[in-house]
Amino acid sequence: MVVKRSLQSVPRNVWALTLTSFLRDVASEMLVHLVPLFLADVLGVRFAIVGIIEGVAETTASLVKIYSGWLSDKLGRRKGLTIAGYGLATLAMPLLLIAQSWPAVLLYRFLDRLGKGIRTAPRDALLADSVAADQRGISFGLQRAGDTAGAFVGLLIAMLFVWRIQANRVSLAPETFHALVLWAMVPATLAVLVLILWVKDVVLPRQARPPKFSLRGFDRRFQRFLVVVILFTLGNSTDAFLVLRAQNAGATVLIILAMIALFNLVYSLLAGPAGALSDKVDRRMVIVVGWLIYALVYLGFALANRQWQLWALYATYGVYYALTVGVGKALVADLAPDPARRGAAYGVYNGAVGLTLLPASVIAGALWQGVGAWAGFGPAAPFLFGGALALLAALLLWRWV
Repeated sequence: MVVKRSLQSVPRNVWALTLTSFLRDVASEMLVHLVPLFLADVLGVRFAIVGIIEGVAETTASLVKIYSGWLSDKLGRRKGLTIAGYGLATLAMPLLLIAQSWPAVLLYRFLDRLGKGIRTAPRDALLADSVAADQRGISFGLQRAGDTAGAFVGLLIAMLFVWRIQANRVSLAPETFHALVLWAMVPATLAVLVLILWVKDVVLPRQARPPKFSLRGFDRRFQRFLVVVILFTLGNSTDAFLVLRAQNAGATVLIILAMIALFNLVYSLLAGPAGALSDKVDRRMVIVVGWLIYALVYLGFALANRQWQLWALYATYGVYYALTVGVGKALVADLAPDPARRGAAYGVYNGAVGLTLLPASVIAGALWQGVGAWAGFGPAAPFLFGGALALLAALLLWRWV
């Protein structure tokens, strides 16, 4: 009943941004989990290169997030940057149709993440600007639920394509991947149109706009939160390694997509209630519980050797996401309450997370398969490392922030 009452008061902008996220993730999830398999199975790329590609792409996005958040504060408007970001990611998709080597895939991931970097902080700030303080949890939870429901639908579509084109082959076929790229352009384009037509900008008063870009002046609690998030993210490498771990354990492409679909279903169903819960209790504790669950899941991925274990781990991974992603963004608004600096706060937060993904992904690839003459420690190593850092981050968030 609490969630139902909260939903009734959610403004139009939240619903429109949720629909935009839904459509964009239908497109994204048709492809994103298959890109590492395309690199490994079709192009023959080593896992360390996969980590570098993901890390470089996310680092690019992160640097842009920092600036785009501040720029939306400076302009006093968020919608234009949000449209530009979604549009650029859509225009980059045809590159996957002509990619014959890993640099072409790197270019796609660079442009895709550049678009994400442009849009993420302004979109989050626009959503926060559109709601009251006691609606932040449910609003961000709803947006994440829509985003993840789109991922679930996108994965179902991807599973259908895989089943029809290549059935139960363990390796990804290039014709399967190219067909999915073509169809993914449709919802990606629709997402941009929804944003243009239905989202209304929230204009900041001119006197409230920051004169220059500066990282100083944020609340000390916000600064400490950033430190803890960076520590956690250092062990939270790209989810591409979860896909590769599942394949390493013997799962077919179709089974891997089904597992990720289960993850997204759990995430989608729980994100809204988790956000609503965080409006009623200490948001930090919701995140701490999520990080503890993450540590258990990564320990499970390190030890798993049967498919039923992977199914259970992917489902539990969805619980972690539901408890942390939207709630974390609501907590940013709590710790940086000045609307004139809210875009910059989201830029710094998203940027800090993304910048840490480069070393995190490189470390994960090196721990697993090695670099150069170093052979690495095997598939369990990056997950044990990530689980240990998650435990430390949870302790610090509880006792230090």
